[in-house]
Amino acid sequence: MSDPEPDLPLHVIATAGHVDHGKSSLIVRLTGIDPDRLAEEKRRGLTIDLGFAWCTLPSGHEIGFVDVPGHERFVRNMLAGVGPVRLVLFVVAADEGWKPQSEEHLAIVDVLGVDGAVIALTKADLVDAERLADAEREVRERTRGTALEGSAVVACSAASGRGLEELVDALDAMVRSAPRPEEEGRPRLFVDRVFTIAGAGTVVTGTLTGGRIAVGDEVEVAPPGLRARVRSLQTHRRRIEVARPVSRVAANLVGAERSSLDRGDVVGRPAEWRPTSTFEAWLRPVRALSHPVGVRGAFTVHAGAAEREARVRFYEANRLPEAGAFARIRLSAPIVLDVHDRFVLRESGRRETVAGGIVLDPHPPARPGATVVERLTARRGAGRTDLTALLVAERGAVRVADLLPLTGVAPSVVSRASRIGAWWVAETILLEVAEQVLDDLRAFHAEHPMLEGREVADVRRTAGSALRRAGAPPDPDLVEALVEHLIGKGTLARQGSKVASADHRVALPDAEIERLVDAVAAGGPTPPTIAELRATGFAPEMIEAACRSGALVRIGPDLVLTPGFVDRAVALVRAAEREGITMSALRQALGTSRKYAVPLMEHLDRAGVTRRVGDLRFPRGTDRVS
Repeated sequence: MSDPEPDLPLHVIATAGHVDHGKSSLIVRLTGIDPDRLAEEKRRGLTIDLGFAWCTLPSGHEIGFVDVPGHERFVRNMLAGVGPVRLVLFVVAADEGWKPQSEEHLAIVDVLGVDGAVIALTKADLVDAERLADAEREVRERTRGTALEGSAVVACSAASGRGLEELVDALDAMVRSAPRPEEEGRPRLFVDRVFTIAGAGTVVTGTLTGGRIAVGDEVEVAPPGLRARVRSLQTHRRRIEVARPVSRVAANLVGAERSSLDRGDVVGRPAEWRPTSTFEAWLRPVRALSHPVGVRGAFTVHAGAAEREARVRFYEANRLPEAGAFARIRLSAPIVLDVHDRFVLRESGRRETVAGGIVLDPHPPARPGATVVERLTARRGAGRTDLTALLVAERGAVRVADLLPLTGVAPSVVSRASRIGAWWVAETILLEVAEQVLDDLRAFHAEHPMLEGREVADVRRTAGSALRRAGAPPDPDLVEALVEHLIGKGTLARQGSKVASADHRVALPDAEIERLVDAVAAGGPTPPTIAELRATGFAPEMIEAACRSGALVRIGPDLVLTPGFVDRAVALVRAAEREGITMSALRQALGTSRKYAVPLMEHLDRAGVTRRVGDLRFPRGTDRVS
């Protein structure tokens, strides 16, 4: 075969088929590499675990093979190999025909879905033309209505070499027509082997299905959450600087211990993948299943290269209908899943593949809610670019940083949502919160017309309650961002620590204000305190409004004076511009007590009217006193 073309996309092909139908022998003839790597495999002549080989097709496409075991006892290993792979070489021996593991492997491939398949009728040299034709008819009949229907069927023999050129041509045609792998998205390397090399450290191998990984990259292994650095990369025993999808990759990781890693882990960029132990999916039973699938069974989920015990809950029935159903699946331990990932469900007791599914929500809400079927129906029909809008609509608000790990995309614009600080907020939620906050503020203004507004902390509490009622997260950061957004937009207005509706105007009852000022003035140099004024019937907001309007001057927490009295104090300070004035002299000149004189002078200091030098006060050249 030819040398690989560097600009062509890479592909990985998984084998499938019954035990002893010649999968490994065929791979040896195609690649010159024996995929059986274990001593026990060579001794028994039986593939037990995953094997790997590679070659370059005549078109220049470089392909890797994952050779899987065909024996029923090793289906879990088979699933780890075929799970991340979208191209299949399905093997059926012409002399034996269709067998039980042919059926189960077909069921697995069918529910996982494929982008392409080639069916090899092996051991064609052992049968006559009539038996070969019967075998091909049987294969086409068995695959009718499945993902393999219409696939090329090639009669061949690893022993004699018959049909191998035709098989290579069929593989080449399949690869050329396969979708081009997504190289710019999130990298995801499905780990199927972990080992150590003396002097190098931990090595993981697996299938890279998307994105790129480069030497020197910082990566994260999930679900353990370990950070590591890529020291070196290999594909097909060749050192490379950058690994591209879809390819078999060996990555030497610095900072990750062998004991902490396992088959089923995923290597990606830090924080881009979020493991989950509960997900929602569309499930459908494998064809011709002889018994119903109920919720009481003991199940195992196989997704990517991972395997987990699982409990299943169907949303619309207690059993899985033939047409399929939405389900919530709880796993015994977390794995990494993406929207639209396919997986296999096996019944543990029967050791049987019973269903396959498509992940719809890898991170569902804790409680499904009454609209769960409607929500999952929308997700089932959604493309990748629709997911962000759906997610924001479902949750009401989502952190910008969460979009990529939750949906796989991080757009600059989300349909029917607004960017509020570090959040995307659904327009419906934004309107609902704004309406609730405004209603609350207007009620407050009606009750307290003389106040400038409400404390911002109280407004935030209202916004948080509105978010909670709307089903959105009442996160403090989101609450603060929403209130700031409404202020910036002009819906609300802020005065210091107070917030009001933008159309609010303080209503001052002139007669009452005049009566209040008269009560203070009547006290002369020792007017009543605020507490005393309140005790005689003056409302706190009226006193505050009078101070805000300049009718009174607040000089302390419990003291107010008339502007005229303050002006007398300012005049006394300015009259002593050269020599300064003491507190005692000012007190005596005003005829007041220290109770009033001390806070009055401190107020003038704060206002910049006076400056203190020792025990003396001097004017600063300003008459600002309020």
